[in-house]
Amino acid sequence: MNTSVWKEFDLNIISHSAAHHLMAIDGLIRTHGYARVTDVAKSLAITRGSASITLKALKEKGLVQEDENKFLHLSKEGTSLTLKIESKRIVLKKFLKDVLHVSAEQAEIDACKVEHLISAETGEHLLSFLRFLFSGDERANAFLKAFMSYNEGACQDVELCGVCETECLLNEGGRS
Repeated sequence: MNTSVWKEFDLNIISHSAAHHLMAIDGLIRTHGYARVTDVAKSLAITRGSASITLKALKEKGLVQEDENKFLHLSKEGTSLTLKIESKRIVLKKFLKDVLHVSAEQAEIDACKVEHLISAETGEHLLSFLRFLFSGDERANAFLKAFMSYNEGACQDVELCGVCETECLLNEGGRS
């Protein structure tokens, strides 16, 4: 494996936890009109101390601001990042649920796991792909119909698979 690829993970702007803190602030402000550290902690079912640590880092990055009354606000950059993450979650969930037919619950879990990790480029291309698939275009309809009827079983011949290189990835011995 190319080490420069896995090191890209460390270059993400924020962690999974930090993404949820931003989205909690956004959700609290939209729902209640305000957000405080205590509210974020309660919303995420974590301790106030844990929320404070993550929020401190988000403040240092300029994504969150706290006013003199201890109310939290997203900065312009924080708001923009939150919108991007939420948009990617929606696109991923739609793809998983409506194209791959993953259960709604599992689609939500998996989309949540990767929403902040995929690049804007990947998110845009996935959205474009979904727009095509659900455009009503006869080619898209034919593709969806063919995909739905495709046999998802284990490879009969790894050499003819086009994906699996040395063993079927769907077999018990394959990767998960």
